[in-house]
Amino acid sequence: MTKIQPKSTTLALTLIITSFIAQQAQAWGGKGHDSICQAAVHLVKNQNLKDYLSNKPQIMGHLCNIPDTYWRSLSRDLTQHGDPTHYINPEALGLTVKDIPTDLKKLSDKYTGTDNKDKPQQKIVSVPLDMGTNWWRADQFYRLALENGKILKDSPAPTNKSEQQNENLPYNKAAFNMLIAMGIMGHFVGDNSQPLHVSSDYDGYAANSGGIHSYYEDACVAEFGPNLQDLIVKKAQQLKSQKFITATTTLEKMKALGEVSLSEAKDIFKLDPLISPSTLKLEKGMSLKTEAKRQPPSVGRKRFEKLIVVQMARASLLLAKLWDEIYEKSGSPELKSYKNYLYPLKPDFVMPDYYDVFIESSKKKN
Repeated sequence: MTKIQPKSTTLALTLIITSFIAQQAQAWGGKGHDSICQAAVHLVKNQNLKDYLSNKPQIMGHLCNIPDTYWRSLSRDLTQHGDPTHYINPEALGLTVKDIPTDLKKLSDKYTGTDNKDKPQQKIVSVPLDMGTNWWRADQFYRLALENGKILKDSPAPTNKSEQQNENLPYNKAAFNMLIAMGIMGHFVGDNSQPLHVSSDYDGYAANSGGIHSYYEDACVAEFGPNLQDLIVKKAQQLKSQKFITATTTLEKMKALGEVSLSEAKDIFKLDPLISPSTLKLEKGMSLKTEAKRQPPSVGRKRFEKLIVVQMARASLLLAKLWDEIYEKSGSPELKSYKNYLYPLKPDFVMPDYYDVFIESSKKKN
């Protein structure tokens, strides 16, 4: 997405085919995702898990950015399935967030081939690719982490320094893979806490705030000082019982978070420090968009601070809750013996497992 230049005296006019390619914005940007996931380490309740993660916040922050960094650089065969995992667009099906069922197969059976309510004269070719699958992606990494946690529980711990550095030792391998899945899951939890990732009006043009997406989640977040994590942790500790915490399943928790996130989209548009609004004209199936002109991010940060902090705090709180669940449902495996130095710089891309990616790819091309 084009980076906003608030001080520019000219308005950039761009011609964009209506497409979700533009929705590949990085929710919260690198600093935001890193802060959410590092803050979550301090919100974990299980003391054994907290002790284990306490010297790994930088690893969790790195992993939480992988879907927006390394994975974005991969081939289109992979990114066409990775990109829609960052958002939910219920408007494509004519639904509200509250009305989206968590059974993706039933959703696909019902809506595949129907009119795309968000794109006139187009059909829903693939529910996962047209609507987005953020909630299901978080659930996938929850399941992966749990699977590896159970393997870890049943694997003998290393008994000497040689075994500690053996990357293929089942104990080390399971601990490493569990950590990766937990960290990457955090990215998608963070995405879901950003209101503009739960709506087709992800860049604000319907509200005359075109270009708001990267300004809100990246440029304004960059204006926070080094105390951002502390602000997130303190706000999370103040939050009372939330449906996204008490809901039974990961999917239900993500759906509940999506609901509260989307309810605050209107607040973002209301607080947007506009100088002049954006414009949008549709001509022959094309969108003529003139980005809004707004005050510098330093001004936006002051206006948005309370919203940004509470939204990030919800993400950190839910993420810590899911990490605790994963650890405890794994049988609370012993973690003190994991002392391997392997660092997850470039984890392999994980293809979505909750729909037939080959069938969906074929449908999307036809």
